[in-house]
Amino acid sequence: MGRIQPVILCGGSGTRLWPKSRPTRPKPFIPLIGERTLFREAVERCGDGAIFAPPLIVAGPNHVPLIEEQMASGEDHAIIVEPCARNTAAAIALAAARLEPDAVMLVCPSDHHIADETAFAKAAEEAAVLAAQGWLVSFGIAPDRPETGYGYIRRGEPLDTGFKVDAFVEKPDLGRAQGFLADGGYAWNGGIFAFRAGSLLDELAAHRPAVAAAIQASVEQGEESGSLFHPDAKAFGKIEGESIDYAVMENTARAAMVPVDMGWSDIGNWAALQDALPQDGEGNHSSGQADLDGCRNVLTMSDGPRISAVGVEDICIIVDGDEVLVTTRDGAQVVGKLPGASAKT
Repeated sequence: MGRIQPVILCGGSGTRLWPKSRPTRPKPFIPLIGERTLFREAVERCGDGAIFAPPLIVAGPNHVPLIEEQMASGEDHAIIVEPCARNTAAAIALAAARLEPDAVMLVCPSDHHIADETAFAKAAEEAAVLAAQGWLVSFGIAPDRPETGYGYIRRGEPLDTGFKVDAFVEKPDLGRAQGFLADGGYAWNGGIFAFRAGSLLDELAAHRPAVAAAIQASVEQGEESGSLFHPDAKAFGKIEGESIDYAVMENTARAAMVPVDMGWSDIGNWAALQDALPQDGEGNHSSGQADLDGCRNVLTMSDGPRISAVGVEDICIIVDGDEVLVTTRDGAQVVGKLPGASAKT
């Protein structure tokens, strides 16, 4: 087996982290934890040339300038430019169709945070062993709370470097999530996968033949321009968007998982970002000017004006340019539905 091929997915508009994340510069391309953007984190955690090949990035045309801006001068990479958004099954299949069948691809979202990059690399190598054997491998993230916002993976029989998947479980209610945590045999499905490219395409052809045919046609009729590859827009546009979980992982008989505890977060909303950031003794985190008096579990971020808060709990206050957001931690789940979040600014 050669080096692992990172496939970095840049999709979505990042509306759940509005107003800091905007359509012109969405979530992967802004620094949220430390100085690096989430996209740079994704690139650099696959930066060990002894383990990983240069990244193959799948992105929409609006993201290409942001990617090129954040790649270091001379940093080897290639970009597949999706003509339109068709969810993760199509994006991953595009990458697979551009690789040799025996290439082992590691699919990584560009907008996740992973605190322990050593644990990530170890899990990637374990997943690659199974993928080279024809397994379709999910990272099973060690849960640390009864989370209702994630799907789960139920662990099955042991394999060489992981386990068979016994079942994929939809997002549970709180009672079931508490039961999963107590059981110990469940992991979060974090959307990180390892596949042998040929195995992935074979499974897609078996379970979604129309998508597989459209992918093949879009690649065969596509055009290359330097580091960019443009699939044929007409062929690709015929695809009905679907996630890799629904299209393949929940249908294949070859699903496997590697368990990993790596300080993972999808930074899916402001509350999740607060949980991933360092906090004081009262659970508060402030970035920019802020005065907090008698506050607990409060997140403040400002790119200019001072934020002052007294006696409040469990809220997030964000000031970015000409926009101000105030939300409870629970309300952070629906920030992306606000009118401002979809404004083209």
